[in-house]
Amino acid sequence: MEKLFGIIGHPLTHSFSKKYFNSFFSDNGLPYQYQNFDLNDLGNFHEILENQNIYGLNVTAPYKEKIIGRINKIDFHAEKIGAINTILINRAGNSFTTIGYNTDYYAFKISVSKLLTKLVTKALILGWGGASKAVQYALHQLNVKSLVVSRNPKENQIHYSQLKQKTIKDHQLIVNTTPLGMFPDVSNAPDIPYKYLTKNHILYDLIYNPEETFFLRNGVAKKAKVKNGLEMLKLQAQLSWKIWNKEH
Repeated sequence: MEKLFGIIGHPLTHSFSKKYFNSFFSDNGLPYQYQNFDLNDLGNFHEILENQNIYGLNVTAPYKEKIIGRINKIDFHAEKIGAINTILINRAGNSFTTIGYNTDYYAFKISVSKLLTKLVTKALILGWGGASKAVQYALHQLNVKSLVVSRNPKENQIHYSQLKQKTIKDHQLIVNTTPLGMFPDVSNAPDIPYKYLTKNHILYDLIYNPEETFFLRNGVAKKAKVKNGLEMLKLQAQLSWKIWNKEH
């Protein structure tokens, strides 16, 4: 039987996962396929699960948080984060159980660790969605204090308009978790005072297309260290496969 895997989200026009996994399956001689499930809402989610060939799913924006209530069990870390991006589907006959995981936090943790020094103690996280929550969780594990910057700040968060020179100076790591600057809208970037960046800053963008976003270019101009989200994306995909492959 050919097993199916896939990703749910919207839009999925430029999704990395389908090409990555189908190449991986082909290279390893695995009779599996990976599909995009572009959903305008989660109303059809259960219909996808009823396909008895599907054994695992990735979840991307805007459903990493919204899908939690539709999953049978949630991994400890995913529950703490409040977002999932990987679903394992355990099947027994005509019944199945879904388990939600978060591989984003661990992938980011591995990737960003390569840039950090003992001098990096504080970070700004731009945006407040499922990916942002995973980043915050990872930074907490790395003993880096984080401050979330949002257009609609909640308690203990700030608005973009509150970013002053001292705030930028005090936070050596700045992580963009928003879609601003993603292809095709490559001329866009989060509205922060880039003029206060220095060579002591690190800019990390979860976006991987384009390879160098406007956000990262602003960092390069100030001689800051920069990194895009491609390594994180590959790492989380590899971790997803390990989760799915444990049972099959």
